[in-house]
Amino acid sequence: MRDQLTLAACQTLLAQRQISAQELVRLFLSRIAHLEPHLHAFLDWDPDEALAQARAADRALAFGITHQQRPLLGIPIGIKDNIAVRGHPLRCASRILGDFVAPYDATVIERLRAAGAVLLGRLNMDEFAMGSSTENSAFGPTRNPWDLERTAGGSSGGSAAAVAAGECPAALGSDTGGSIRQPAAFCGCVGLKPTYGRVSRYGLVAFASSLDQIGPLTATVQDAALLLQVIAGHDPRDATSLPDPVPDYVAGLCPDLRGICLGLPREYFADGIHPEIAQALQRATEHLQSLGAEIREVSLPHTPWALATYYIIATAEASANLARFDGIRYGFRVDGDDPVQLYKRTRGQGFGPEVKRRIILGTFVLSSGYYDAYYLRAQKVRTLIRRDFLEAFRQVDALITPVTPSAAFRLGEKLADPLQMYLTDVFTLSCNLAGICGLSLPCGFTREPRLPIGLQLLGPPLGEAVLLRIAYAYEQTADWQRFYSPPPIVGQFLQKAGGASSGSEPTAPSIGP
Repeated sequence: MRDQLTLAACQTLLAQRQISAQELVRLFLSRIAHLEPHLHAFLDWDPDEALAQARAADRALAFGITHQQRPLLGIPIGIKDNIAVRGHPLRCASRILGDFVAPYDATVIERLRAAGAVLLGRLNMDEFAMGSSTENSAFGPTRNPWDLERTAGGSSGGSAAAVAAGECPAALGSDTGGSIRQPAAFCGCVGLKPTYGRVSRYGLVAFASSLDQIGPLTATVQDAALLLQVIAGHDPRDATSLPDPVPDYVAGLCPDLRGICLGLPREYFADGIHPEIAQALQRATEHLQSLGAEIREVSLPHTPWALATYYIIATAEASANLARFDGIRYGFRVDGDDPVQLYKRTRGQGFGPEVKRRIILGTFVLSSGYYDAYYLRAQKVRTLIRRDFLEAFRQVDALITPVTPSAAFRLGEKLADPLQMYLTDVFTLSCNLAGICGLSLPCGFTREPRLPIGLQLLGPPLGEAVLLRIAYAYEQTADWQRFYSPPPIVGQFLQKAGGASSGSEPTAPSIGP
């Protein structure tokens, strides 16, 4: 990530007039044009519209508007394909929405616009955010910039890959069970899942309404703080939005961890973690301790039931939320002899196999005779899981855990075994069940092949400032970062391009693998 322009660097360059917003956008458009045939992180982008937004930003900068007033002025941001942007396609990487165009902006998009951001394009994802590898996209998988034969993670794989490859300085993703943090770990960037209700869900296409949360994917911890500062806050249009004031996340960043107590939950360090990941986490923990943090073992005793609990609650809510996609009012439609046949044909051809699997499972656990045995019981276990975390946070300020049991796996490796795919989220989904905040940041690489390893920090409700402080302290002082080199495909591009944009304005691609 050290070769790319971060949000903070873009702010400085624009403020000092070392680069114009149009030149900045052209630089990223050039990189997209060169890398997209290999990565497929973007579903679409519009160079003309992006440059028009950049021209408006240049006029504002010339008029004297500062980044204190509009913190993202002239800076390009990528948007996951399940977040509504007025006048743009809203497909959720699915066939069933057809050519549907969003009629309004999500709250987070309104806030990005108010902050002056340039909306760069739509990013690939697992269909309706259901997946852990972006292989469930109806338009083909996103590839990992560190190894094109491996997954970028999911469901926000496009967002993570685009940031890791420097196609945009930052992106928005959504996290229902790890969909920001897991791809961030696989691609070697920073991913933050805010507390449930910290960021408005208005304009986010729902997967599981009690679990979904929008959050940033960025190159650095400082950038994550900058972007969260913009999108966080109360929204009266979202009934679950929290009214609590938003702290100054950037001002709270410091490299000193004296007075911080970190917990190691024993249930997260059981068998099944790849040895190199375990070693990297051990080194990271020791480094955090050297910065002044106290380390203490804690217990989250209901962790073994989290995976089953999650896949009951999430699929039940998905079954209800996706009932609206029926071919009657909008989107893809296959006619039939009667309404029932129309529904069957539309949903049968419009949804992919993983979405169908989850709808069927969710419908089953909500059906008569099974509701109490599955869904109601799962909700009770969810309460116990949340209590575990709240009790742990009475003892420590934050928790250290793995993000994933292994580094990025090969494309196609887990598609035939859904349970193995679901297990990739075993360390991330409890955070969503408990409604707390979580952050993934890089903490090293595997040896062969060289793939990023992620460190997860979990914090109490509205504890984002503490997580960002801890992550920043680690990021600024970790020794392994001295030996960092960019992903191979990025290094090849920089060598070919001489580290500079060609200045060309690529045309938008057609949707496809």
